[in-house]
Amino acid sequence: MPNREKTTSTDSASQNTDRNTKRARECEDRLAGNVSNLCPPDIPLCSPPQIFSMSELLEAANELSKMTIAHEIVVNHDFRLQEVNLPSSLESRVKEAMHKAFWDSLKEELSKTPPDYSQIIRLIQEIKENLLTLILPQQTRLRNQIEEALDMELIKQEAEHGALDISSLTTYILGMMAMLCAPIRDEEIQRLRSISDPVHLLREIFRILDLMKLDMVNFTIQALRPYLQQNSVQYEREKFQELLNKLPSTFIEGNLAHTTEWLRTAAAKVSSSDLLPSSSNSEISGSSVPPREVAAGEVSICSPTAVLNQAYMDLLHWEPGKDYPETMLMDKERLRTLQVQVNQLAIIAAVVLVSSSICGNVISSSPVCVDRLKWVTKALIEGLSNTRLEDSLLDISNQIHQEVNNILHKLGYPALSNDKAASLKGQIGSIADKDNAVRMVIEQRIQTFLGHCVSPGGQNTKNLPQSLAPVQEELLEVGQRFGSLTAYNRQVFGPYYSEILKTFLLPEGKNGGRTDS
Repeated sequence: MPNREKTTSTDSASQNTDRNTKRARECEDRLAGNVSNLCPPDIPLCSPPQIFSMSELLEAANELSKMTIAHEIVVNHDFRLQEVNLPSSLESRVKEAMHKAFWDSLKEELSKTPPDYSQIIRLIQEIKENLLTLILPQQTRLRNQIEEALDMELIKQEAEHGALDISSLTTYILGMMAMLCAPIRDEEIQRLRSISDPVHLLREIFRILDLMKLDMVNFTIQALRPYLQQNSVQYEREKFQELLNKLPSTFIEGNLAHTTEWLRTAAAKVSSSDLLPSSSNSEISGSSVPPREVAAGEVSICSPTAVLNQAYMDLLHWEPGKDYPETMLMDKERLRTLQVQVNQLAIIAAVVLVSSSICGNVISSSPVCVDRLKWVTKALIEGLSNTRLEDSLLDISNQIHQEVNNILHKLGYPALSNDKAASLKGQIGSIADKDNAVRMVIEQRIQTFLGHCVSPGGQNTKNLPQSLAPVQEELLEVGQRFGSLTAYNRQVFGPYYSEILKTFLLPEGKNGGRTDS
Protein backbone atom coordinates (compact mmCIF):
# COMPACT_ATOMS: atom_id res chain seq x y z
CA MET A 1 0.00 0.00 0.00
CA PRO A 2 1.53 3.35 -1.01
CA ASN A 3 2.56 5.77 1.71
CA ARG A 4 -0.19 8.45 1.72
CA GLU A 5 1.96 10.95 3.68
CA LYS A 6 4.81 10.65 1.21
CA THR A 7 2.41 11.08 -1.73
CA THR A 8 0.89 14.20 -0.18
CA SER A 9 4.35 15.68 0.40
CA THR A 10 5.32 14.97 -3.20
CA ASP A 11 2.14 16.61 -4.54
CA SER A 12 2.78 19.68 -2.37
CA ALA A 13 6.35 20.00 -3.61
CA SER A 14 5.12 19.64 -7.20
CA GLN A 15 2.55 22.41 -6.67
CA ASN A 16 5.23 24.70 -5.17
CA THR A 17 7.48 24.01 -8.17
CA ASP A 18 4.68 24.85 -10.62
CA ARG A 19 3.87 28.01 -8.66
CA ASN A 20 7.52 29.09 -8.62
CA THR A 21 7.84 28.43 -12.36
CA LYS A 22 4.78 30.57 -13.03
CA ARG A 23 6.05 33.38 -10.80
CA ALA A 24 9.49 33.25 -12.44
CA ARG A 25 7.82 33.60 -15.85
CA GLU A 26 5.84 36.58 -14.53
CA CYS A 27 9.03 38.11 -13.17
CA GLU A 28 10.74 37.77 -16.56
CA ASP A 29 7.82 39.62 -18.13
CA ARG A 30 8.11 42.42 -15.57
CA LEU A 31 11.85 42.67 -16.07
CA ALA A 32 11.19 43.23 -19.74
CA GLY A 33 8.46 45.80 -19.15
CA ASN A 34 9.09 47.68 -15.90
CA VAL A 35 12.69 48.66 -16.61
CA SER A 36 13.64 50.07 -20.01
CA ASN A 37 15.25 47.28 -22.02
CA LEU A 38 15.52 48.80 -25.48
CA CYS A 39 18.66 46.87 -26.35
CA PRO A 40 20.81 44.49 -24.29
CA PRO A 41 23.96 46.42 -23.37
CA ASP A 42 27.36 44.84 -23.69
CA ILE A 43 28.55 44.94 -20.08
CA PRO A 44 32.16 43.74 -20.04
CA LEU A 45 33.11 41.18 -17.45
CA CYS A 46 35.95 41.88 -15.01
CA SER A 47 39.15 41.98 -17.04
CA PRO A 48 42.83 41.86 -16.08
CA PRO A 49 44.71 45.19 -15.80
CA GLN A 50 45.35 46.74 -19.19
CA ILE A 51 48.02 49.16 -20.34
CA PHE A 52 46.82 52.13 -22.37
CA SER A 53 48.77 54.72 -24.30
CA MET A 54 48.57 58.38 -23.37
CA SER A 55 46.64 59.10 -26.57
CA GLU A 56 44.02 56.47 -25.65
CA LEU A 57 43.64 57.92 -22.18
CA LEU A 58 43.31 61.45 -23.56
CA GLU A 59 40.76 60.28 -26.13
CA ALA A 60 38.68 58.58 -23.42
CA ALA A 61 38.91 61.64 -21.19
CA ASN A 62 37.79 63.81 -24.11
CA GLU A 63 34.80 61.56 -24.81
CA LEU A 64 33.86 61.57 -21.14
CA SER A 65 34.11 65.36 -21.09
CA LYS A 66 31.82 65.66 -24.13
CA MET A 67 29.24 63.33 -22.57
CA THR A 68 29.38 65.25 -19.28
CA ILE A 69 28.85 68.63 -20.98
CA ALA A 70 25.95 67.31 -23.08
CA HIS A 71 24.40 65.78 -19.94
CA GLU A 72 24.78 69.06 -18.05
CA ILE A 73 23.12 71.06 -20.82
CA VAL A 74 20.14 68.69 -20.88
CA VAL A 75 19.49 68.24 -17.15
CA ASN A 76 20.53 71.70 -15.94
CA HIS A 77 18.39 74.35 -17.61
CA ASP A 78 20.43 77.09 -15.92
CA PHE A 79 23.72 75.78 -17.30
CA ARG A 80 25.85 78.52 -18.81
CA LEU A 81 29.52 79.37 -19.08
CA GLN A 82 30.67 82.15 -16.80
CA GLU A 83 33.75 84.28 -16.41
CA VAL A 84 36.20 82.75 -13.94
CA ASN A 85 37.16 85.10 -11.12
CA LEU A 86 39.79 83.93 -8.63
CA PRO A 87 40.76 87.19 -6.91
CA SER A 88 42.92 85.74 -4.14
CA SER A 89 44.47 82.75 -5.90
CA LEU A 90 48.11 82.42 -6.91
CA GLU A 91 47.03 81.86 -10.50
CA SER A 92 45.15 85.16 -10.62
CA ARG A 93 48.07 87.07 -9.09
CA VAL A 94 50.54 85.62 -11.59
CA LYS A 95 48.13 86.31 -14.45
CA GLU A 96 47.62 89.91 -13.34
CA ALA A 97 51.39 90.47 -13.02
CA MET A 98 52.02 89.10 -16.53
CA HIS A 99 49.26 91.21 -18.04
CA LYS A 100 50.54 94.34 -16.31
CA ALA A 101 54.06 93.70 -17.61
CA PHE A 102 52.73 93.25 -21.16
CA TRP A 103 50.63 96.43 -21.18
CA ASP A 104 53.44 98.45 -19.55
CA SER A 105 55.76 97.23 -22.28
CA LEU A 106 53.23 98.29 -24.94
CA LYS A 107 52.99 101.76 -23.41
CA GLU A 108 56.78 102.11 -23.57
CA GLU A 109 56.83 101.06 -27.23
CA LEU A 110 54.23 103.66 -28.15
CA SER A 111 56.09 106.40 -26.25
CA LYS A 112 59.26 105.91 -28.33
CA THR A 113 60.21 108.28 -31.11
CA PRO A 114 59.20 107.09 -33.63
CA PRO A 115 56.62 104.75 -32.00
CA ASP A 116 57.06 100.99 -32.30
CA TYR A 117 53.76 99.62 -33.70
CA SER A 118 54.77 95.92 -33.94
CA GLN A 119 52.76 94.87 -30.86
CA ILE A 120 49.81 97.07 -31.83
CA ILE A 121 49.61 95.36 -35.23
CA ARG A 122 49.51 91.92 -33.61
CA LEU A 123 46.78 93.06 -31.20
CA ILE A 124 44.66 94.46 -34.02
CA GLN A 125 45.08 91.19 -35.90
CA GLU A 126 43.83 89.31 -32.83
CA ILE A 127 40.89 91.70 -32.39
CA LYS A 128 39.97 91.18 -36.03
CA GLU A 129 39.98 87.38 -35.58
CA ASN A 130 37.82 87.69 -32.46
CA LEU A 131 35.28 89.84 -34.30
CA LEU A 132 35.11 87.34 -37.15
CA THR A 133 34.35 84.50 -34.69
CA LEU A 134 31.30 86.44 -33.49
CA ILE A 135 29.78 86.58 -36.97
CA LEU A 136 27.32 83.96 -38.17
CA PRO A 137 28.27 82.02 -41.34
CA GLN A 138 25.54 83.66 -43.42
CA GLN A 139 26.69 87.21 -42.57
CA THR A 140 29.07 87.41 -45.52
CA ARG A 141 28.59 91.16 -46.11
CA LEU A 142 29.56 91.97 -42.53
CA ARG A 143 32.57 89.68 -42.79
CA ASN A 144 33.74 91.48 -45.94
CA GLN A 145 33.32 94.86 -44.22
CA ILE A 146 35.59 93.79 -41.34
CA GLU A 147 38.15 92.33 -43.73
CA GLU A 148 38.22 95.61 -45.66
CA ALA A 149 38.26 97.97 -42.66
CA LEU A 150 40.93 95.96 -40.83
CA ASP A 151 43.13 95.16 -43.83
CA MET A 152 46.30 94.04 -42.10
CA GLU A 153 48.56 94.68 -45.10
CA LEU A 154 47.35 98.26 -45.31
CA ILE A 155 47.72 98.71 -41.55
CA LYS A 156 51.32 97.44 -41.69
CA GLN A 157 52.15 99.89 -44.50
CA GLU A 158 50.65 102.78 -42.53
CA ALA A 159 52.71 101.76 -39.47
CA GLU A 160 55.92 101.62 -41.51
CA HIS A 161 55.31 105.19 -42.78
CA GLY A 162 54.30 106.52 -39.35
CA ALA A 163 50.71 107.19 -40.51
CA LEU A 164 48.87 104.62 -38.36
CA ASP A 165 45.74 106.19 -36.83
CA ILE A 166 45.06 104.08 -33.74
CA SER A 167 42.13 106.27 -32.69
CA SER A 168 40.33 105.68 -35.99
CA LEU A 169 40.86 101.93 -35.78
CA THR A 170 39.59 101.66 -32.21
CA THR A 171 36.54 103.78 -33.08
CA TYR A 172 35.65 101.35 -35.87
CA ILE A 173 36.28 98.37 -33.61
CA LEU A 174 34.00 99.78 -30.88
CA GLY A 175 31.28 100.42 -33.45
CA MET A 176 31.48 96.84 -34.69
CA MET A 177 31.46 95.50 -31.13
CA ALA A 178 28.33 97.56 -30.38
CA MET A 179 26.68 96.00 -33.43
CA LEU A 180 27.58 92.41 -32.52
CA CYS A 181 27.22 92.42 -28.75
CA ALA A 182 24.28 91.32 -26.63
CA PRO A 183 22.18 94.16 -25.17
CA ILE A 184 23.69 93.51 -21.75
CA ARG A 185 27.07 94.75 -23.05
CA ASP A 186 25.83 98.04 -24.55
CA GLU A 187 26.56 100.09 -21.45
CA GLU A 188 30.09 98.73 -21.08
CA ILE A 189 30.95 99.40 -24.71
CA GLN A 190 29.55 102.92 -24.44
CA ARG A 191 31.84 103.49 -21.47
CA LEU A 192 34.87 102.50 -23.54
CA ARG A 193 34.25 105.42 -25.91
CA SER A 194 35.31 107.83 -23.17
CA ILE A 195 38.74 106.25 -22.67
CA SER A 196 41.48 108.31 -24.32
CA ASP A 197 44.56 106.25 -23.40
CA PRO A 198 45.03 103.79 -26.31
CA VAL A 199 46.75 101.14 -24.16
CA HIS A 200 44.00 101.18 -21.52
CA LEU A 201 41.37 101.16 -24.27
CA LEU A 202 42.88 98.11 -26.02
CA ARG A 203 43.06 96.25 -22.72
CA GLU A 204 39.37 96.92 -22.06
CA ILE A 205 38.46 95.96 -25.62
CA PHE A 206 40.00 92.52 -25.09
CA ARG A 207 38.18 92.12 -21.80
CA ILE A 208 34.80 92.91 -23.38
CA LEU A 209 35.55 90.69 -26.38
CA ASP A 210 36.12 87.76 -24.01
CA LEU A 211 32.71 88.42 -22.46
CA MET A 212 31.11 88.63 -25.89
CA LYS A 213 32.56 85.25 -26.83
CA LEU A 214 31.05 83.81 -23.65
CA ASP A 215 27.71 85.34 -24.63
CA MET A 216 27.95 83.71 -28.05
CA VAL A 217 28.74 80.29 -26.56
CA ASN A 218 25.81 80.57 -24.14
CA PHE A 219 23.53 81.60 -26.99
CA THR A 220 24.67 78.54 -28.94
CA ILE A 221 24.00 76.30 -25.93
CA GLN A 222 20.50 77.73 -25.60
CA ALA A 223 19.84 77.16 -29.30
CA LEU A 224 21.15 73.58 -29.22
CA ARG A 225 19.34 72.52 -26.02
CA PRO A 226 16.04 71.42 -27.73
CA TYR A 227 18.00 69.30 -30.22
CA LEU A 228 20.13 67.75 -27.48
CA GLN A 229 17.03 66.97 -25.42
CA GLN A 230 15.57 65.03 -28.33
CA ASN A 231 18.69 62.93 -28.86
CA SER A 232 20.43 62.94 -25.48
CA VAL A 233 19.21 59.54 -24.23
CA GLN A 234 20.57 57.64 -27.20
CA TYR A 235 23.73 59.78 -27.31
CA GLU A 236 24.63 59.24 -23.65
CA ARG A 237 23.89 55.52 -23.83
CA GLU A 238 26.12 55.12 -26.89
CA LYS A 239 28.96 57.15 -25.36
CA PHE A 240 28.73 55.21 -22.11
CA GLN A 241 28.88 51.92 -24.03
CA GLU A 242 31.92 53.17 -25.94
CA LEU A 243 33.68 53.90 -22.66
CA LEU A 244 32.77 50.44 -21.36
CA ASN A 245 34.19 48.86 -24.51
CA LYS A 246 37.38 50.95 -24.61
CA LEU A 247 38.43 51.28 -20.99
CA PRO A 248 36.29 49.00 -18.79
CA SER A 249 38.74 48.77 -15.90
CA THR A 250 40.21 52.29 -16.06
CA PHE A 251 37.25 54.65 -16.18
CA ILE A 252 34.54 52.18 -15.16
CA GLU A 253 34.98 49.90 -12.15
CA GLY A 254 35.01 46.28 -13.39
CA ASN A 255 31.65 45.13 -14.76
CA LEU A 256 29.77 48.11 -13.24
CA ALA A 257 30.62 46.76 -9.78
CA HIS A 258 29.39 49.81 -7.84
CA THR A 259 26.13 49.89 -9.78
CA THR A 260 25.60 46.16 -9.22
CA GLU A 261 26.22 46.47 -5.48
CA TRP A 262 23.89 49.49 -5.30
CA LEU A 263 21.06 47.55 -6.95
CA ARG A 264 21.78 44.41 -4.95
CA THR A 265 21.50 46.36 -1.68
CA ALA A 266 18.19 47.87 -2.82
CA ALA A 267 16.87 44.44 -3.81
CA ALA A 268 17.70 43.09 -0.36
CA LYS A 269 15.78 45.95 1.26
CA VAL A 270 12.73 45.43 -0.96
CA SER A 271 12.82 41.68 -0.40
CA SER A 272 13.03 42.06 3.39
CA SER A 273 10.03 44.40 3.37
CA ASP A 274 7.87 41.59 1.88
CA LEU A 275 6.34 43.65 -0.93
CA LEU A 276 3.86 41.75 -3.07
CA PRO A 277 5.52 41.34 -6.47
CA SER A 278 2.25 41.88 -8.32
CA SER A 279 1.34 45.09 -6.49
CA SER A 280 2.21 47.51 -9.24
CA ASN A 281 -0.04 50.18 -7.78
CA SER A 282 1.88 50.06 -4.52
CA GLU A 283 5.16 50.42 -6.38
CA ILE A 284 3.99 53.53 -8.16
CA SER A 285 2.56 55.18 -5.10
CA GLY A 286 5.46 54.24 -2.86
CA SER A 287 3.12 52.79 -0.22
CA SER A 288 3.87 49.48 1.44
CA VAL A 289 1.77 46.34 1.35
CA PRO A 290 0.92 44.28 4.45
CA PRO A 291 3.46 41.47 4.80
CA ARG A 292 2.49 37.98 3.86
CA GLU A 293 3.96 34.61 4.75
CA VAL A 294 6.09 32.89 2.13
CA ALA A 295 5.27 29.20 1.67
CA ALA A 296 7.99 26.62 2.14
CA GLY A 297 10.09 26.28 -0.98
CA GLU A 298 8.52 29.36 -2.55
CA VAL A 299 10.88 31.83 -4.27
CA SER A 300 10.45 35.47 -3.27
CA ILE A 301 10.78 37.60 -6.42
CA CYS A 302 11.02 41.39 -6.24
CA SER A 303 9.63 43.78 -8.80
CA PRO A 304 12.48 45.48 -10.71
CA THR A 305 10.59 48.77 -10.58
CA ALA A 306 10.37 48.59 -6.79
CA VAL A 307 14.08 47.73 -6.58
CA LEU A 308 15.12 50.62 -8.81
CA ASN A 309 12.87 53.05 -6.91
CA GLN A 310 14.45 51.91 -3.64
CA ALA A 311 17.92 52.29 -5.16
CA TYR A 312 17.18 55.89 -6.14
CA MET A 313 15.88 56.62 -2.64
CA ASP A 314 19.08 55.18 -1.15
CA LEU A 315 21.03 57.92 -2.96
CA LEU A 316 19.50 60.45 -0.57
CA HIS A 317 21.21 58.65 2.35
CA TRP A 318 24.59 58.14 0.70
CA GLU A 319 27.53 57.83 3.06
CA PRO A 320 30.34 60.42 2.65
CA GLY A 321 33.31 58.96 0.82
CA LYS A 322 31.41 55.99 -0.56
CA ASP A 323 31.72 55.49 -4.32
CA TYR A 324 28.61 56.37 -6.31
CA PRO A 325 27.25 53.93 -8.92
CA GLU A 326 29.02 54.35 -12.24
CA THR A 327 25.72 55.27 -13.89
CA MET A 328 25.19 58.18 -11.44
CA LEU A 329 28.66 59.75 -11.56
CA MET A 330 27.62 62.70 -13.72
CA ASP A 331 24.91 63.58 -11.21
CA LYS A 332 26.79 63.02 -7.97
CA GLU A 333 27.13 66.74 -7.14
CA ARG A 334 23.40 67.24 -7.77
CA LEU A 335 22.64 64.24 -5.55
CA ARG A 336 24.85 65.59 -2.75
CA THR A 337 23.08 68.94 -2.97
CA LEU A 338 19.66 67.23 -2.85
CA GLN A 339 20.75 65.11 0.10
CA VAL A 340 21.80 68.22 2.06
CA GLN A 341 18.57 70.03 1.15
CA VAL A 342 16.37 67.09 2.19
CA ASN A 343 18.14 66.85 5.55
CA GLN A 344 17.80 70.61 6.10
CA LEU A 345 14.10 70.58 5.23
CA ALA A 346 13.50 67.78 7.73
CA ILE A 347 15.18 69.81 10.49
CA ILE A 348 13.28 72.99 9.54
CA ALA A 349 9.92 71.20 9.52
CA ALA A 350 10.69 69.53 12.86
CA VAL A 351 11.72 72.83 14.50
CA VAL A 352 8.58 74.60 13.27
CA LEU A 353 6.36 71.68 14.36
CA VAL A 354 7.88 71.62 17.86
CA SER A 355 7.62 75.42 18.20
CA SER A 356 4.00 75.48 17.07
CA SER A 357 3.09 72.62 19.40
CA ILE A 358 4.59 74.25 22.50
CA CYS A 359 3.32 77.76 21.76
CA GLY A 360 -0.19 76.63 20.86
CA ASN A 361 -2.73 78.18 18.50
CA VAL A 362 -1.26 81.67 18.85
CA ILE A 363 1.61 80.59 16.59
CA SER A 364 0.28 77.56 14.72
CA SER A 365 -2.90 79.29 13.51
CA SER A 366 -0.97 82.22 12.01
CA PRO A 367 0.69 81.45 8.64
CA VAL A 368 2.73 84.65 8.97
CA CYS A 369 4.17 83.55 12.34
CA VAL A 370 4.90 80.03 11.11
CA ASP A 371 6.57 81.44 8.01
CA ARG A 372 8.73 83.72 10.16
CA LEU A 373 9.95 80.81 12.29
CA LYS A 374 10.66 78.82 9.15
CA TRP A 375 12.83 81.51 7.55
CA VAL A 376 14.74 82.14 10.78
CA THR A 377 15.49 78.41 11.10
CA LYS A 378 16.41 78.12 7.42
CA ALA A 379 18.78 81.10 7.55
CA LEU A 380 20.55 79.72 10.62
CA ILE A 381 20.85 76.17 9.24
CA GLU A 382 22.31 77.40 5.94
CA GLY A 383 24.59 79.86 7.73
CA LEU A 384 25.86 77.18 10.09
CA SER A 385 26.26 74.44 7.47
CA ASN A 386 29.81 73.64 8.61
CA THR A 387 28.83 73.47 12.30
CA ARG A 388 27.81 70.32 14.18
CA LEU A 389 24.04 69.86 14.16
CA GLU A 390 23.91 69.89 17.98
CA ASP A 391 25.62 73.29 18.09
CA SER A 392 23.47 74.64 15.26
CA LEU A 393 20.26 73.59 17.04
CA LEU A 394 21.46 75.26 20.24
CA ASP A 395 21.77 78.58 18.37
CA ILE A 396 18.47 77.94 16.59
CA SER A 397 16.64 77.21 19.86
CA ASN A 398 17.86 80.48 21.38
CA GLN A 399 16.87 82.48 18.31
CA ILE A 400 13.46 80.76 18.02
CA HIS A 401 12.82 81.56 21.70
CA GLN A 402 13.48 85.25 21.00
CA GLU A 403 11.34 85.23 17.86
CA VAL A 404 8.43 83.55 19.68
CA ASN A 405 8.57 86.12 22.48
CA ASN A 406 8.68 88.95 19.94
CA ILE A 407 5.64 87.55 18.15
CA LEU A 408 3.74 87.10 21.41
CA HIS A 409 4.61 90.64 22.47
CA LYS A 410 3.36 92.10 19.16
CA LEU A 411 0.10 90.17 19.52
CA GLY A 412 -0.38 91.35 23.10
CA TYR A 413 0.36 88.03 24.80
CA PRO A 414 2.79 87.43 27.68
CA ALA A 415 6.20 85.93 26.97
CA LEU A 416 6.79 82.21 27.40
CA SER A 417 7.14 81.05 30.98
CA ASN A 418 10.47 79.69 32.12
CA ASP A 419 9.13 76.13 31.99
CA LYS A 420 7.82 76.54 28.45
CA ALA A 421 11.02 78.27 27.33
CA ALA A 422 13.11 75.43 28.76
CA SER A 423 10.81 72.86 27.11
CA LEU A 424 11.04 74.68 23.77
CA LYS A 425 14.84 74.82 23.81
CA GLY A 426 15.14 71.27 25.07
CA GLN A 427 12.85 69.77 22.42
CA ILE A 428 14.51 71.72 19.61
CA GLY A 429 17.93 70.60 20.84
CA SER A 430 16.80 66.97 20.98
CA ILE A 431 16.06 67.03 17.23
CA ALA A 432 19.80 66.43 16.74
CA ASP A 433 19.15 62.86 17.91
CA LYS A 434 18.35 60.67 14.88
CA ASP A 435 15.93 58.67 17.06
CA ASN A 436 13.98 61.79 18.02
CA ALA A 437 10.27 60.95 17.53
CA VAL A 438 9.35 64.21 15.78
CA ARG A 439 12.35 64.05 13.48
CA MET A 440 11.65 60.42 12.59
CA VAL A 441 8.02 61.18 11.69
CA ILE A 442 9.01 64.16 9.55
CA GLU A 443 11.77 62.23 7.77
CA GLN A 444 9.44 59.30 7.10
CA ARG A 445 6.82 61.57 5.56
CA ILE A 446 9.43 63.32 3.41
CA GLN A 447 10.73 59.94 2.22
CA THR A 448 7.19 58.82 1.39
CA PHE A 449 6.62 61.96 -0.67
CA LEU A 450 9.94 61.61 -2.50
CA GLY A 451 9.12 57.94 -3.08
CA HIS A 452 6.11 59.13 -5.09
CA CYS A 453 8.38 61.47 -7.07
CA VAL A 454 10.83 58.76 -8.20
CA SER A 455 8.08 56.34 -9.26
CA PRO A 456 7.34 56.34 -13.01
CA GLY A 457 4.74 59.00 -13.68
CA GLY A 458 4.94 60.41 -10.17
CA GLN A 459 7.04 63.53 -10.83
CA ASN A 460 4.00 65.82 -10.59
CA THR A 461 2.90 64.59 -7.15
CA LYS A 462 1.81 67.51 -4.96
CA ASN A 463 0.04 65.84 -2.04
CA LEU A 464 1.87 66.63 1.19
CA PRO A 465 0.93 65.85 4.82
CA GLN A 466 -0.08 68.85 6.94
CA SER A 467 3.09 68.56 9.05
CA LEU A 468 5.17 69.34 5.95
CA ALA A 469 3.16 72.46 5.05
CA PRO A 470 5.87 74.89 6.31
CA VAL A 471 8.37 73.49 3.77
CA GLN A 472 5.86 72.67 1.04
CA GLU A 473 7.27 75.04 -1.57
CA GLU A 474 10.86 73.90 -1.09
CA LEU A 475 9.94 70.22 -0.88
CA LEU A 476 7.89 70.34 -4.07
CA GLU A 477 10.84 71.92 -5.86
CA VAL A 478 13.25 69.26 -4.49
CA GLY A 479 10.81 66.51 -5.46
CA GLN A 480 10.49 67.86 -8.98
CA ARG A 481 14.26 68.01 -9.45
CA PHE A 482 14.84 64.57 -7.92
CA GLY A 483 12.02 63.04 -9.96
CA SER A 484 13.31 64.56 -13.21
CA LEU A 485 16.87 63.44 -12.49
CA THR A 486 15.88 59.84 -11.75
CA ALA A 487 13.42 59.65 -14.66
CA TYR A 488 16.13 60.73 -17.09
CA ASN A 489 18.66 58.33 -15.55
CA ARG A 490 16.10 55.52 -15.87
CA GLN A 491 15.71 56.30 -19.58
CA VAL A 492 19.44 56.35 -20.30
CA PHE A 493 20.62 53.41 -18.20
CA GLY A 494 17.46 51.29 -18.06
CA PRO A 495 18.93 48.56 -20.29
CA TYR A 496 21.97 48.23 -18.00
CA TYR A 497 19.80 48.06 -14.89
CA SER A 498 17.62 45.42 -16.54
CA GLU A 499 20.57 43.18 -17.36
CA ILE A 500 22.05 43.55 -13.88
CA LEU A 501 18.75 42.93 -12.09
CA LYS A 502 18.18 39.73 -14.04
CA THR A 503 21.31 38.22 -12.50
CA PHE A 504 19.92 38.21 -8.97
CA LEU A 505 16.15 38.76 -9.24
CA LEU A 506 15.42 35.74 -11.42
CA PRO A 507 15.62 32.28 -9.84
CA GLU A 508 18.76 30.29 -10.59
CA GLY A 509 18.66 28.78 -14.03
CA LYS A 510 16.21 31.34 -15.44
CA ASN A 511 18.77 34.01 -16.40
CA GLY A 512 20.50 32.40 -19.29
CA GLY A 513 22.94 30.39 -17.26
CA ARG A 514 24.19 33.24 -15.10
CA THR A 515 23.71 32.79 -11.38
CA ASP A 516 23.85 35.13 -8.47
CA SER A 517 27.16 34.80 -6.75
